[in-house]
Amino acid sequence: MQIIVESLERSLFRHRMWVILAFVLATVALAFQATKLKLDASFNKNIPLNHEYMKVYTKHEAQFGGANGILISVCDANGDIFNEEFFTQLKAVHDQLYFIPGVNRPLVNSIFSPSARFVEVVEDGFSGGPIIPANFTANSQGLAKVKENIEKAKVVGRMVASDYSCAMVSAQLMEFDPQTGEKLDTLSIAEQLETKIRGDLSTDNVSIHIIGFAKMAGDIADGAKDVVVFFAIAIAITFIMVWLFCRNFKMTLLPIICSFIAVVWQLGLLASLGFGLDPMSILVPFLVFAIGVSHGVQMINDIAKKVQLGSDTKTAAESSFKALMIPGGIALLSDTVGFMTLLAIDIGIIRELAITASLGVAVIIFTNLVLLPVVASYLDGKGMHVMTADNKKKDSLFVVREFLVSLTERKNATIVLVLTAVLFAFGFWQSQKMHIGDLHAGAPALHEDAVYNQDTFLISDRYAISVDILKVIVEAYPAACTEHDVMERIRQFQWRIDNVPGVQSSVSLASVAQAVNAGYNEGNLKWQTIPRNTSSLVQATSRVETSSGLLNGDCSVMPVIIFMEDHKAQSIDQVVAAVKEFGDEFGNDKIAFRLASGPIGVMAATNESVSEAQTPMMIYVYGAVIILCLLSFRSLRATIAVVLPLYVVSTLAQALMVSLEIGLTVSTLPVIALGVGIGVDYGIYILSSKMIQLNQGLTLSAAYRNALVERGSAVLFTGITLAVGVSTWIFSALKFQADMGILLTFMFLVNMIGAVVLIPAISAFLWSDQKK
Repeated sequence: MQIIVESLERSLFRHRMWVILAFVLATVALAFQATKLKLDASFNKNIPLNHEYMKVYTKHEAQFGGANGILISVCDANGDIFNEEFFTQLKAVHDQLYFIPGVNRPLVNSIFSPSARFVEVVEDGFSGGPIIPANFTANSQGLAKVKENIEKAKVVGRMVASDYSCAMVSAQLMEFDPQTGEKLDTLSIAEQLETKIRGDLSTDNVSIHIIGFAKMAGDIADGAKDVVVFFAIAIAITFIMVWLFCRNFKMTLLPIICSFIAVVWQLGLLASLGFGLDPMSILVPFLVFAIGVSHGVQMINDIAKKVQLGSDTKTAAESSFKALMIPGGIALLSDTVGFMTLLAIDIGIIRELAITASLGVAVIIFTNLVLLPVVASYLDGKGMHVMTADNKKKDSLFVVREFLVSLTERKNATIVLVLTAVLFAFGFWQSQKMHIGDLHAGAPALHEDAVYNQDTFLISDRYAISVDILKVIVEAYPAACTEHDVMERIRQFQWRIDNVPGVQSSVSLASVAQAVNAGYNEGNLKWQTIPRNTSSLVQATSRVETSSGLLNGDCSVMPVIIFMEDHKAQSIDQVVAAVKEFGDEFGNDKIAFRLASGPIGVMAATNESVSEAQTPMMIYVYGAVIILCLLSFRSLRATIAVVLPLYVVSTLAQALMVSLEIGLTVSTLPVIALGVGIGVDYGIYILSSKMIQLNQGLTLSAAYRNALVERGSAVLFTGITLAVGVSTWIFSALKFQADMGILLTFMFLVNMIGAVVLIPAISAFLWSDQKK
């Protein structure tokens, strides 16, 4: 391996100008490609399409709607919708939503929809009509008639708020734009909802509140634009810290510029491959920048030390390239392979994140391990000085270093390992409490006081049904709804589900047929049951139209629509388990209760996919790191010394997520893999230097002391610098970014501490044959 590195070093440094020119051309080309990159938020990317629930979902999506819906609550400021201005604005919202490209027009519903009808019992049987009559005029007489129709239609709590302060307009979005045939631009939909509906149609007396995946994605994308500001702040902080580290302006700029080039390459390659950047992956470029700075500072540290010892910058750069190419390359390959293991998770957004992160880390090998030393060879090293511990002067760094060296003694190492074991045991116990899925109402990526979440709370409070809907698809056979046994099974299933904690209410063809049957019998509640007579059952179900979403054209599919109190992980798990239990109880070889459709169906499938992927992902990540460490160090002891601290920190990070009430979701699952990728660098750099010293016959204490002198200050510096940079994220408008700021700050610091504290403690027992 070293022969290959030396050969590469000769080739690169003999043709330095050509190397730099090649990088300049590649950067210009990829920067141009990066300008074509767009934010891309697609609903289907967030769901596991191959999950059994989602196969049912996609099979019946066209008939019964999907989970990518829009809910618009139009509210009157005075708390009473029965006035001319309100009905004018409600009609305008309905019409405007209908004509937004990408909206599934037949599924736009409000009291103005032709399918919104009332039915009443009269002397001759039933009478009915549209809620809004064709000759409707918004005067006192017309409004009174509409109010009467609303009550007859029993849509209070669904299409109209329980206190008559608001009315609902709902719609489903398609996956593809019917006008262009291209994938629907979710962020464009969000912008139109905000400008053409909320912006244009809100008045002093009428407010508009919008929720749904598209609107949430738009709000997240708007908040994600602030990432640029935080990126700039992080660069400024990093610049100041690097300058304090090396006291040379040009050498300070170099790792920052090279890391920024890595980000440009990453974004350019993404655009070239036809990918967009999802708002939930917007933080990945910063992680690439952070990892790049980490490796760049190691290179600058090594070059500066050699310059201080009397070498010219060219010789120092060549020597540093040879010294760091293998450990740096192995660390970055470990990061890359670790991120690529996320491809095993069959969810589009996670796979895109895996590709985004892998590309970014892979290009750091070129920008920070190749370009940086080549450019550094041209710079003047005069006055260059890096922070390090003087071997004689007992300053603060000297004291810290000697304390860390003392951990190679078994007595001190035992104390450290016992404390670590206790901390790990607590962290492991705490991490077992982690829930799969969201732990809070509303959109977890946004703060509770965000407009979207406030709209969600308003809709939940004012309507009798929730926006958290689970549809259980009852698959039978044509004309099944005319048979008493089938309808009775659905009725019993629904009754059992209604009594499950977390369920607000439910509706099905069976429950509607019961009400209709009572209507045919003068409204007597004794007749509110499923008729046993086929002709009576046909009479009870024929009144229900397919537009209600309760049956298909031949009555072979009849969903049970379940309205849940919230979408918290515990609630979803409880209801899904009950659906499976009752489905098995009431289903047979002719009728099946199939999960699932609706927003909660999607969440349930996603949560199960995340749960199933969690353990395999960790096995893949650590397996990749272990294999690469074994190939690099050719030592089982060295591999253990690198991997063990990583596992301890990953476990503590999960415990931190529990304490912060962050569930394991599509958004947070990759953080565990990212944490391993961030942490492995510190251990590999320190251990590679220590192994060289040991192979030269030094004692364990001396070898670790020299490793700290050579690499330790850079490790301490990068850990602190990067932690300070991401800590500013706690002020982000996105709760997701604020949470990630806390987690990444923890990982940067604790992985660094784990590397410099646990490696000597573990080494004290693994290298027991080395003299102290």
